[in-house]
Amino acid sequence: MGKSIGLTSLELCAGAGGQALGLEAAGFEHRALVELDDACCDTLRANRPFWQVVEGDLRKFDARAHEGIDLLAGGLPCPPFSVAGKMLGARDERNLFPAALRIIEQTKPRAIMIENVRGFLEAVFEDYREGLRSKLFKMGYMTGWRLLNASDFGVPQLRPRVVIVALQKDIWDHFDWPQIAVQNPPTVGETLYPLMAARGWPGAEAWRKQANEIAPTIVGGSKKHGGPDLGPTRAKRAWASLGVDGMGIADLAPGPEAPAIGYKPRLTVEMVALLQGFAEDWKFSGRKTAAYRQVGNAFPPPVAQAVAMQIKKALSLRRSIRVVKAA
Repeated sequence: MGKSIGLTSLELCAGAGGQALGLEAAGFEHRALVELDDACCDTLRANRPFWQVVEGDLRKFDARAHEGIDLLAGGLPCPPFSVAGKMLGARDERNLFPAALRIIEQTKPRAIMIENVRGFLEAVFEDYREGLRSKLFKMGYMTGWRLLNASDFGVPQLRPRVVIVALQKDIWDHFDWPQIAVQNPPTVGETLYPLMAARGWPGAEAWRKQANEIAPTIVGGSKKHGGPDLGPTRAKRAWASLGVDGMGIADLAPGPEAPAIGYKPRLTVEMVALLQGFAEDWKFSGRKTAAYRQVGNAFPPPVAQAVAMQIKKALSLRRSIRVVKAA
């Protein structure tokens, strides 16, 4: 359906492709994907050679060639609103909302979808949120936001994220937020057992039974972070209860030499990617730390797809009404 009505998208801060994959699955065709990080750009190009990847600073990106797109999407940097940071908001030099607003003015999309951290909803940012809503209203959009948990959309991880949706005023009434899945997501054990058992670890079956919950929120960190691990102390305790050593990331799954009892394996980048909702065939470029950071900072594709499907439905309904009125 997306192909037949030609829905187009432009993505900002595309990262390693989590949101882009969700939009693709919902039927959107990417005009371009803008990303600064070279490892992320390598990942996007390696997996989707036909995508137009623009490597560079979003603040310098001229989007006028993409005027008239259906959807402007992006995962803008989280640190300005993250409780793990200083929560400087508009005063943080990494805040890219002003750049996004400039690009919205240039492209005049029918819909906007921006993902950010839960901290965006903190009381300290109320004025910032309302200022954003006001600016978008003056540009012709109605705006709303909602906290979505990845586990409600089949992802074996909690991962609460704020999704901001804005639609042109005549489209807004046709939009509904996605409904959560009827069934619970698979557990960590169910998701990762095939990879844990792939090299002949004798403890894989017992580990699968122990890892009988969904994962804690995976933390990607930044380039200032020393190396890959599964988060702060509280998160590591949660991983330990699932039989996982959260102190680092492994190069390989455990083999036959690993003890069958009492051994806590570390996850590989491929395993973490499955817990983020990526397909097994999506490969990440760069060394282990860079690859893990790409995975940990990603927007789970199934969540992006669920929201994008609702946006697509609203756009399609509005277009259908216009066609009927014209007839």
